[in-house]
Amino acid sequence: MHETLILTDEEVRKLLSMPEVLNVVEEAFREKALNRVQMPPKIYLFYKKYDGDLRVMPSYLEELDISAVKIVNVHPQNRQRFELPTVMAIVVLVDPKTGFPLSIMGGSWLTAMRTGAAGGIAAKYLAREDSEVICFIGAGTQAKTQLMALSNVLRNIKRIQVYDLVKEASKSFVEYALTVLKDIKVKVCESPRDAVSSADVIVTATPSRQPIVMSEWVSNGAHFNCIGADAPGKQEIDPKILLRSKIVVDDMEQALHSGEVNVPIAKGMLKKEQIYGELGEIVAGIKRGRESRDEITVFVSTGLSIQDAVAAKLAYDKALSRGFGVRLKIVIAS
Repeated sequence: MHETLILTDEEVRKLLSMPEVLNVVEEAFREKALNRVQMPPKIYLFYKKYDGDLRVMPSYLEELDISAVKIVNVHPQNRQRFELPTVMAIVVLVDPKTGFPLSIMGGSWLTAMRTGAAGGIAAKYLAREDSEVICFIGAGTQAKTQLMALSNVLRNIKRIQVYDLVKEASKSFVEYALTVLKDIKVKVCESPRDAVSSADVIVTATPSRQPIVMSEWVSNGAHFNCIGADAPGKQEIDPKILLRSKIVVDDMEQALHSGEVNVPIAKGMLKKEQIYGELGEIVAGIKRGRESRDEITVFVSTGLSIQDAVAAKLAYDKALSRGFGVRLKIVIAS
């Protein structure tokens, strides 16, 4: 009997835990570095009059025999205009043997979790192990899953500093942070400069198209997770920071066109050759991660379909074992 398992976003939220997502996403990065994945670059549609875009993201992890396709939007004004999430997604998990759609699931929370996991993995290899002060520029959903992941890989977190243009978002983030890490200090900052001051790890998770964090604010030894610049024209940090840093991307081709490095490269301020490598190469032991206390490291996240695929397979397997979801006969045999 060929039935497709339908899972809602809420069910996916109940099924995915950050430690498990960290494990499968780290494995996906390793598989990529070992050239055992198929992952074409994202396909974009731009809805300029609505300030939004749509992306299609397919992948196949050959050794793990996992394949999926995600359709995801980014509409920064959704919450204010329509009371809808900024990011919404659907993931189709496919059986590589037959092409059958094993599952169709809500991908919004899955996207937030796998992106948070990528940031956590980057910090594991690139941030100083004794990092104590974490800065968040942007206090939305992605900041929360970044914190969730960072709390699993950094054991010395003592203070969190957050800045967001929307004060209510910062207040909500503070409440959330205190549930994740009990004995810490959390400060809502009045400016990005205040938030970045003395930070060991800086997470930028905004839709900005202009630099928010300036080079002169950043101390040696800092690590950046640049999350928000995930489409052409977006950037969150001063290009001068990149020129001071070891730059690690999730995928070279995607990063050149849509990651934090895309604008500086387009303007001739940065060259491809100045990018150190991909995170998967570090995970697989092909290249070294942090090599000194003083170096500044920057992780450029664009979001990879292989992250979605392994997270979707994790959710699917757990759903089967726990009886989640609804089965529908979407494909009818002729």
